[in-house]
Amino acid sequence: MVKKNGLLLVVSGPSGAGKGTICKELLKKNDQIKLSVSATTRKPRTGEVDGVNYFFIEKDKFTQMIGNSEFLEYAQIYDNFYGTPKAAIMECLEKGQDVILEIEMQGAKQIKEVCPEGVFIFVLPPSLEELKNRIVGRGTETVEEIDKRFSCAFEEINRIVDYDYFVVNDDLEKSVKEIESIISSEKNKVTRYKNNIIDKFKEEL
Repeated sequence: MVKKNGLLLVVSGPSGAGKGTICKELLKKNDQIKLSVSATTRKPRTGEVDGVNYFFIEKDKFTQMIGNSEFLEYAQIYDNFYGTPKAAIMECLEKGQDVILEIEMQGAKQIKEVCPEGVFIFVLPPSLEELKNRIVGRGTETVEEIDKRFSCAFEEINRIVDYDYFVVNDDLEKSVKEIESIISSEKNKVTRYKNNIIDKFKEEL
């Protein structure tokens, strides 16, 4: 009856909260959700595929795209740029496909300024102790890196006030179901479609 656009789902949370695992499981279970692919000026690592892991772009082109406002958000990290291309996401949303974007808080804040209609979800750990256990359990960081990530966690959690929803990731399946419920509720939100609904019934008078 009413054509529904896709939702832009922005997922953030402190390192170790499990947001990446949740996003992967959500994509596995839902064909209509697409993963946003970021662009970067860094060189591909072994096994990485252009357009799948990242869009690998030369620095001159990237800065040109910045000037043309072609990114929803971007940041410079050390010598490389990273950003979220706007065109591909908007195309999916217009087709009615939902797009999920896993991103840190600063990038999410930029996106909210450009796309306030997006759905912003914050993934929380059950506790700070469990968060530290998960970071240590990954075995990918040095002791110094673990301490740095853990010390940043509370500061990151304070940014939850900028988000619409939160999910406590104490059980993966439950967390995925909660996000699916959020998507379903948002797709039936009157504020998104009230004019379309009224116009549709007005035509039938």
